[in-house]
Amino acid sequence: MAYAATAGEMNASVRAAPGVLALQRALVWLVGASGAIVFIEPSPYEIVTLLATAIFFATGLRLRLALMPLLLMLVLLNIGYTISAIPLFEQSEVVSWIATSWYMAVTVLFFAMVASEDTAARLDMLRRGLVVGAMVASLSAVAGYFHLVPGGDDLLTLYGRARGTFKDPNVLGAFLILPALFALQSVVLDKFGKAFRNVFAFGIMSLAILLAFSRAAWGGLVLTAAFMLALMVLTSRTNAQRSRIIVMAILAAVLGLALIAVLMSFDSTAEMFKQRASFDQSYDEGRFGRFGRHILGAEMALDLPFGIGPLQFHRFFPEDTHNSYLNAFMSGGWLSGICYPALVFTTVIMGIRHIFVRVPWQRAYLAIFSAFVGTVGESFVIDTDHWRHFWMMLGAMWGMIAAAQIYKFKDMTVPMESER
Repeated sequence: MAYAATAGEMNASVRAAPGVLALQRALVWLVGASGAIVFIEPSPYEIVTLLATAIFFATGLRLRLALMPLLLMLVLLNIGYTISAIPLFEQSEVVSWIATSWYMAVTVLFFAMVASEDTAARLDMLRRGLVVGAMVASLSAVAGYFHLVPGGDDLLTLYGRARGTFKDPNVLGAFLILPALFALQSVVLDKFGKAFRNVFAFGIMSLAILLAFSRAAWGGLVLTAAFMLALMVLTSRTNAQRSRIIVMAILAAVLGLALIAVLMSFDSTAEMFKQRASFDQSYDEGRFGRFGRHILGAEMALDLPFGIGPLQFHRFFPEDTHNSYLNAFMSGGWLSGICYPALVFTTVIMGIRHIFVRVPWQRAYLAIFSAFVGTVGESFVIDTDHWRHFWMMLGAMWGMIAAAQIYKFKDMTVPMESER
């Protein structure tokens, strides 16, 4: 394999045979690609991830000491959910919700352990898989929106919004952000041929996000892209590289505005865009609107140490919480309500501390960290707590941070050994 010669350079702890390394990296690619097909349950993502987990454990996967706080917080979080759900176990949807939450915790730990070894190569394969999957989802969404697939309207769109291979247009838009950031990185950094291919990929993904008509995804793409590019400028090694990033970012923004202008020439698209871009949506306003429910739910949570149980919020309010932090309190009581934000914001804080660490996978780190921070912010207005890609990014963050600590330690000890 192309990475075999540099495996020791990327992570000296990797000692697996070349064939095993190739299999493991191929599985990482497959997991990334399968994440784009989730309109059926169990989805290909669940099946592939479970298969990959089993094979990785059989061929070598280690739980590092640095990942123990992650394991503890995940266990406590789900214990809180399970305790609160005990009176509701006769409801099959509640049992399914609890099982999904525990499964998501397993995937977090899996991605953390995977990313903590052979880090650069595995992250590259994950990136490749995510981009391929994102292109499948994006092309499906665009084809469905423009009626290019006979009979595909019901499958590929929802309420006039593109959803592609997802159940919900909002989740489609959110999923595409990280692969779009990977493509954007290639546009601003790679040589002409590869950069040109990724201009096409970034354009298709951006179009799919736009046609999903998700305000959170629109803002998420713009803000995370700007954040990532700013970090890339700050961490660049040369002024020439910084200049290229800035120039290419400006060109990408101009092309994006041109794409929007073209789409606005279609009356149906312009009308939907105006409707979705409005900040006075009926479900956001009033005492029981989205933000009113947040306040009332927070007051309610303070009086309920064990919460009300998963999927019960709509019994008290017209709609779901649309706030993952509030949902943790309501679904799992104070234990989950404390552990969930602790887990999320501990990851963000640790992530900030590792932005400027010079590691071989720094480029992938900046993209994943930017997309993760965007989802953390989005979690204040949308229920993201069962989004598969969110937990994937969280696990990858912990794995990269653990690997960076090992890399820094080895980088410090090499000069010391040479002085002997």
